[in-house]
Amino acid sequence: MKTIQNVLLGLAVLGSLTVVAADGASLFNKCAGCHGTTGEKKALGKSAIIKGWDTEKTVAALKGYKDGTYGAAMKGLMKGQVASMDDAQIESVAKYIAAQK
Repeated sequence: MKTIQNVLLGLAVLGSLTVVAADGASLFNKCAGCHGTTGEKKALGKSAIIKGWDTEKTVAALKGYKDGTYGAAMKGLMKGQVASMDDAQIESVAKYIAAQK
């Protein structure tokens, strides 16, 4: 019985990891209009290309936009984009961006 419980627990954990990965891609959809489908564009011709940024760098930037401590020309626009994102969502989208190498 313990083995069945361990297998079910393992499947539940694996399933939740898949949801997180899909969630990052899904969350990035609202970014793609400006940044491109993989982060390959300068948003509105003003931002850096974010494709392949390290997870930590993206998390720091998004949290900075959210609290108003990061950004230049796009600061106001980006603050609105990340305002509703929680830490888990920021981490998910950051991992998605990092994977776009």
